[in-house]
Amino acid sequence: MSQIGRMNTLHVLREVEFGVYLDGEELGDILLPRREVPEGVKVDDQLKVFIYFDSKDIIIASTKEPKTQVDEFAYLKVVDTNQTGAFLDWGLPKDLLVPFREQSHPMIKNREYVVYTYLDRVSNRIAASTKLDKFLLQDTPRWSVGEEVDLLIASRTDLGYKAIIENEQWGLLFKDEVFRPLEQGLRLKGFIKQIRPDGKIDLSLQKPGHLHLDSASQKVLDMLQAQGGFLPLTDKTEPDIIYKEFGLSKKVFKRTIGGLYKKRIIQLEPEGIRLIDKV
Repeated sequence: MSQIGRMNTLHVLREVEFGVYLDGEELGDILLPRREVPEGVKVDDQLKVFIYFDSKDIIIASTKEPKTQVDEFAYLKVVDTNQTGAFLDWGLPKDLLVPFREQSHPMIKNREYVVYTYLDRVSNRIAASTKLDKFLLQDTPRWSVGEEVDLLIASRTDLGYKAIIENEQWGLLFKDEVFRPLEQGLRLKGFIKQIRPDGKIDLSLQKPGHLHLDSASQKVLDMLQAQGGFLPLTDKTEPDIIYKEFGLSKKVFKRTIGGLYKKRIIQLEPEGIRLIDKV
């Protein structure tokens, strides 16, 4: 079944001067414009395409994969606003509309926002919304404690960082357990730390129970993970550089890397410290 607003694999039906027509099944024949037809394509070939509406609201195909698809969350930039709403760059010629009624706050040109992309069943058009809550499940979480999940950082609160889990539900990373900045729109791996009786989910950037580290060790570990497993810092590094990176004195830093070394989490090299097991 072909889906508007999603990538689909469709058969080529026929070639015309201005492109090729694809079998959109119940959507009818769909044009792939000549400029996007891959070289050498012929009738009965299969093409992976994105189906959407062009500027005249006609269903059309594109071989370009957009930055988001229907039923997904994404972090997108506003390229224009007018009396209709805000328009987002999603990688296609026709920008993605966020109607005024779907803006939790008035959106500003050149700023980026986490949005949900949906198919408006009334107008039968693809649109987006910043009112994220209504698109997230309130059901009992399907994950178990300790399970690895994909996260999208949506916002920062007094408690920490709100993250969207696997495109489905809210979770929270507590600020006193995160030792590096997490920017809005960042995608990263995390773990289910706790599922509360009310169904709310606490998250962690480390597998629960795998390591029990003090805050200084956690800072070094988080920085190592963020830098691909290696830091060019040693016990000979200047104290001000260490303080700038971690907010730690050189004495505490040396004690910390010594503890991580004894736990066989890092190895000490002449040029720096390296993570042995990327936790």
